[in-house]
Amino acid sequence: MTKQTIFFDQVEHVLQDHLLHHDVMHTVPVLYIHPASLIRVLTILRDHHLFLFKQLVDIVAIDYPSRLQRFELTYHLLSLTNNERVFLKVGVKDKEEISTVTHILPNAHWYEREVWDMMGIPFKDHPNLSRILTDYTFEGHPLRKDFPLTGYTQVYFDKEKQKVDYQPVALEQNYRKFDFESPWNNQK
Repeated sequence: MTKQTIFFDQVEHVLQDHLLHHDVMHTVPVLYIHPASLIRVLTILRDHHLFLFKQLVDIVAIDYPSRLQRFELTYHLLSLTNNERVFLKVGVKDKEEISTVTHILPNAHWYEREVWDMMGIPFKDHPNLSRILTDYTFEGHPLRKDFPLTGYTQVYFDKEKQKVDYQPVALEQNYRKFDFESPWNNQK
């Protein structure tokens, strides 16, 4: 019996109805759970004597626009006691709120703000869900796959107002003629 098999047996026994399924990604166990079970599962993984995943390493969000559950949140957990890692994955629909885990794992505060700022996933009951990487007046969430590559506004310094100002993006480009012949092929 491998170490991962034993771990999955323990997880299935302890988590029971909260677990959708499990997998292994690059030797790291991956647990897929219901969004409603997030608080309960994180508490069990943190406090249960078999697991002791007390350190939240990161929260990552991936955008899958064609899926019903558009976003996949991945919580990277570390147990220093057992020298183990686990990925906890949760599917989230667009505009669906997910519970904050800052009261369970305090360092989630910054990670959740980053996920909200970049992807627009709201965290219910977060103590300060405000922008962290973009300007406070920034429109949209830049890591969503439907966000335009140029953004919606551009920043410039207005000499008359003597301050930084915003204006809609204007991508004006003169027609350019390209010569696709290679200069190395036409040498005589």
